[in-house]
Amino acid sequence: IHPLVYVTFIIMLPIETPAVAVLLLGLVTGVTMDFFTGDGGINTIATLLIAFMRLLVLNLVLGRDEVGDGGVPSPQRIGCGKFFRYSLIMVTMHCLVYFTFESLSWQYYYLTLLRAGLSAVVTVVLVFFCQMLLVGGHPKQQLK
Repeated sequence: IHPLVYVTFIIMLPIETPAVAVLLLGLVTGVTMDFFTGDGGINTIATLLIAFMRLLVLNLVLGRDEVGDGGVPSPQRIGCGKFFRYSLIMVTMHCLVYFTFESLSWQYYYLTLLRAGLSAVVTVVLVFFCQMLLVGGHPKQQLK
């Protein structure tokens, strides 16, 4: 299990952040993680993917009306269920890309899926706790 908690940064960006800024922040985050872990671009590829797909996933999970309201996507603001779906989709995409590029082989396909799945579950739990620490409040208290 390899939790990739740094994706919380991309997940927590305010909804109204311009797409170009999200992509640049994703690039900087990925390159920084690659520099410190020595992964040779794997983090950058996976982080750029979720930065690119972020607005699409937000529209899919929240709908255009809530996305238009802006703000930080948090359990308090959008609800625990929607936040869980949003973070699960983002983290699963990231983990699948990350572990696929890490293995670079179809020989261990099921092991790669298992590693990605377990890491995604642990990462989603950690993302939820990071949200609770950074944004604060109780998940049942919504700002609507």
